[in-house]
Order: sequence, then structure tokens, then C-alpha cells
Amino acid sequence: MAATPLTPEQIHGLATALPQWRAVNGKLQRELRFADFSEAFGFMARVALAAEALGHHPEWSNVWNRVSIALTTHDTGGLSTLDVELAQRIDHLV
Repeated sequence: MAATPLTPEQIHGLATALPQWRAVNGKLQRELRFADFSEAFGFMARVALAAEALGHHPEWSNVWNRVSIALTTHDTGGLSTLDVELAQRIDHLV
């Protein structure tokens, strides 16, 4: 899938299309909490497989039961269709 930069209108529409995500400084961001480290790590493993299949990888971190995710497309200098697709796949995995 090729990365197409999002227009300002598309970025504004993300609040409706992806209500669990925030567009901040050119990145889509989401914070998740799980019951424990094992659940958080298992979720990250599932996201890693989805990201690898898409060829688009998140910026993320994990502290015990929390996972912080930021999506951006460096090749386009901001948000792209790849970020939206990965966010949708992540939402499906939650």
C-alpha cells in the first residue's frame, strides 16, 4: 500500500473516523491500558504482525500494563493513509 499524505480536511475528520486517537503534532496518538504486562505485550505482538504485513511501523512504548502508540509517515512528513490503515487495524485488535 502506498502512502498518500492526508489533507488538512482529512486530518480534521480523524476525530470522527478514529475517535480513540488524537492527531497531535503530525502524529496519531493513542494510549491503552491492559490488565497486566502479559496482556499489553501480547497486544503489542499482534500489532507488530499487522504492522509488518502493512510495511508500516509504529513509534511506541510499553510500561507494565500501558502501551503508548504514535503513528506518522516519515516519508511524507506527516500523516498519511498508511497511518489511518494501521490505526484501524490496531483498533480491531484491541
